[in-house]
Amino acid sequence: MAEASSLFGKLESDVEIKASAEQFHHMFAARPHHVSKATPDNVQGVDLHEGEWGKVGSIVIFRYVHGKVAKDRIEAVEPEKNLIAFRVIEGDLLKEYKSFAFTIQATPKNEGSGSIVHWHFEYEKISEDIAHPETLLQLCIDMSKDIDDHLLAEE
Repeated sequence: MAEASSLFGKLESDVEIKASAEQFHHMFAARPHHVSKATPDNVQGVDLHEGEWGKVGSIVIFRYVHGKVAKDRIEAVEPEKNLIAFRVIEGDLLKEYKSFAFTIQATPKNEGSGSIVHWHFEYEKISEDIAHPETLLQLCIDMSKDIDDHLLAEE
């Protein structure tokens, strides 16, 4: 988990889902505006502010729980690895963190169907008094499960 003695931290979690890695990746790379349909309790909307969906350098705005907003720049998109990386450039998270970046990667399971979604956060807290973002990581885990249910219902 997170390093308690430092302002810099990393948090990671894996979530097992039934949908394919490609389906899950496609949701964030090509259809993030559908995320709020899949998990309305966690995400109220996703808007393209600048650029194109799924393109490096594009700016995406996530409106999530309790009216919070994160304006993120897409830093990397690797379809062959089902990976997308974001850096928060404006919004509520930057009230507590000097920097915040996250990567979402879906990998097919070795046996059987389904995949593993890996969430990876890297951040620098403004001060030692700021908590590590475990609650945000839990939100992402819950979101992954909702998106999985949504993707399976679409089949």
